[in-house]
Amino acid sequence: MDLAEFTAQLNAELRHADYADIDASVNGLQVGPETGSVEHVAFAVDGAQETFERAADADADVLVVHHGISWGGFDRVTGRTYNHVDTLLENDLALYASHLPLDGHQQLGNAAGVANVLDLEDCTPFGEHGSEYIGQRGRAAERYTAATLRDRLEANLDTGGEGVRVLEFGPGEIDEIAIVTGSGTDWLDEAATAGVDALVTGEGKQKVYHAAKEAGITVMLAGHYATETLGVRALQDLAETEWGLETTFIDAPTGL
Repeated sequence: MDLAEFTAQLNAELRHADYADIDASVNGLQVGPETGSVEHVAFAVDGAQETFERAADADADVLVVHHGISWGGFDRVTGRTYNHVDTLLENDLALYASHLPLDGHQQLGNAAGVANVLDLEDCTPFGEHGSEYIGQRGRAAERYTAATLRDRLEANLDTGGEGVRVLEFGPGEIDEIAIVTGSGTDWLDEAATAGVDALVTGEGKQKVYHAAKEAGITVMLAGHYATETLGVRALQDLAETEWGLETTFIDAPTGL
């Protein structure tokens, strides 16, 4: 497959244009030629020296990540940025990133993946961000307790050996669940307004403790990395099963 065709198909599927004004990430092809061939695609959560080197060792043509290296562009290509770009160019490895569009995609996105893990039904968009959504909410097929919800997340997410932190302030039986992956506690007020029993996200902020307590909502902090592996894995499946490309997943958990 041609690199331009590959990136165009991903851009369209993930609706990058719709997120252009609300995402600090430069989504799409961040490093790479205008023309080129793609036969082997590597996937990872983070664009970092480790994942670049491992993608190069796998002889991939392009690395698709959730967190890229360009957030509003480069002022200078020095230091770590120089090392990153140098590694990519030296190994003829293109870099493609999708940040908020991959969070919010209602079938392939990170939140959709967590919703699938939790067997949520009647899922709808959640986590309003500008004109788009970056999360999902739904109803549990079988009600959880805080303990069983934590156990389900720990058993199915790549937490790097770290446990899921629980702020147990919601009802004893958890039915309605909202999900914003990564750093999603800023959407606690929206969760309270929506009347959900629990908010599942990656990492928290100090203020969420009292906010959750006062709102009567249980908050699950399952790890930023852990909650954001499912989107790139879904893209890997798309590239492999629908587009016939060789793929590699590079797992580099942070435990954070």
